Amino acid sequence: MPPRNSRSHKFLPYLAFILFSAIFVFKVDIIISQTISGAARRNNLESTSSSAIVVGNGTFHRHFLVAWGEGRARMLEDGELLTLSLDKSSGSGFESKKVFLFAKIDMQIKLVPGNAAGTVTTYYLSSEGDHHDEIDFEFLGNSSGNPYTLHTNVFSQGKGEREQQFFLWFDPTQDFHTYSILWNPKTIVFYVDNIPIREFKNAEKLGVPFPKDQPMRIFSSLWNADDWATQGGRVKTNWALAPFTASYRNFSADGCIWSYRTRSTSCNSNDFLTKPVLTMELDQRSRGRMKRLQRELMIYDYCKDKWRFPNGPGPECEIN
Repeated sequence: MPPRNSRSHKFLPYLAFILFSAIFVFKVDIIISQTISGAARRNNLESTSSSAIVVGNGTFHRHFLVAWGEGRARMLEDGELLTLSLDKSSGSGFESKKVFLFAKIDMQIKLVPGNAAGTVTTYYLSSEGDHHDEIDFEFLGNSSGNPYTLHTNVFSQGKGEREQQFFLWFDPTQDFHTYSILWNPKTIVFYVDNIPIREFKNAEKLGVPFPKDQPMRIFSSLWNADDWATQGGRVKTNWALAPFTASYRNFSADGCIWSYRTRSTSCNSNDFLTKPVLTMELDQRSRGRMKRLQRELMIYDYCKDKWRFPNGPGPECEIN
């Protein structure tokens, strides 16, 4: 039997290894704790620092992409304000990241001030392709002191020519105003400051195609159209006043988001029975208010244009 002290010597290397491992693990734990604590302190510092340091992710950053214009479209105020500009070289535009199949969209817009003759600011929904659907707000600029013309149109399966035009009851260049489009299976309604100005009902029972099968994206642009926009092209754009700028804020949307991957929307069959945006129609009171406004402020109605449509207007005019 070996002596007792020799057996103890045999275990010394193991004891040393265990002690070293314990010390190493303790040190690593301290380093990790210090790293986590430092990161937490840095996060707290960033969260309390000025907004100039923190990168914003506002409404326009989340929901839109600049589509064209080479820097003439700008997202400002941490993405809560967007401006489009037009100069002699180019206009600019943006589009939504999401695509909708039925929605109510709202946008506050302040139009180009001063002499805006020749400029057109657009805000609309549109699908793709030659047989596209489209729902248009277009604001036709004018010379100083003369009112903007609000131009509306509805395309279904590539066919438009359903224009109605209005003068507004305010100066749209002095402040932001809300322009809304309601689009559901029953109707399309154009609103200005939550007041309906135009309704285009589903008239499929009269043989009129209605936009209900093609998903649409939101677009907006500012461009030069002085060959037709102001007094039929008689008043041209004064480029000495460029750049022309329109501003956007307070966008919101409620509706069915389309997925190209699944070829379906975020809405289910029950939503089409219960979701207000999908079931809304103008009631009698709202429709009466709209008709009074049209009598006062509508300056063109395709349904009454016998020169363009000598055989009579489209059958949808009977119900709209």
